[in-house]
Amino acid sequence: MDGKVSQPETKSKHTKVLKSDERPFDYTPVSLTDLPETPTRDRNIAASAWDQAPNILKTLGESLDGKPEAVFKRRIHGWLLWRAGPTLGPCRYLALDPSDHDRFYIFDLDGNKNDSGQGPDRLRHTRFRSWKESLRDNPIPNVPETN
Repeated sequence: MDGKVSQPETKSKHTKVLKSDERPFDYTPVSLTDLPETPTRDRNIAASAWDQAPNILKTLGESLDGKPEAVFKRRIHGWLLWRAGPTLGPCRYLALDPSDHDRFYIFDLDGNKNDSGQGPDRLRHTRFRSWKESLRDNPIPNVPETN
């Protein structure tokens, strides 16, 4: 087996939590409402599984070594957060407005502390945490807060 899952695993209180980079890719088709608020702990939802995946998402990892496919990470105040590449880099994050696929922000984590990305506050961030805080502080209108 190649470590890829075609159907989500049955979830229970006893589901083993895997490190993000060890989780199998799940290619089961999903819609916007299927994308969870918080990270999945047993699998990575592949970008190609999302029925509304825009081109920017489908090509997120093309310029990275190995051309990794993006995986869904979580929602942050309405933003859909995706990542292509390994957790510690080099990788590329995409924060996408689910109601306007032309509205997105990218953060590059190069693994050598040369990290950078513009947030919705229009500032250039060199720390992933401050970039995510920018997403939090600039929520997408009409999306109920869950945190």
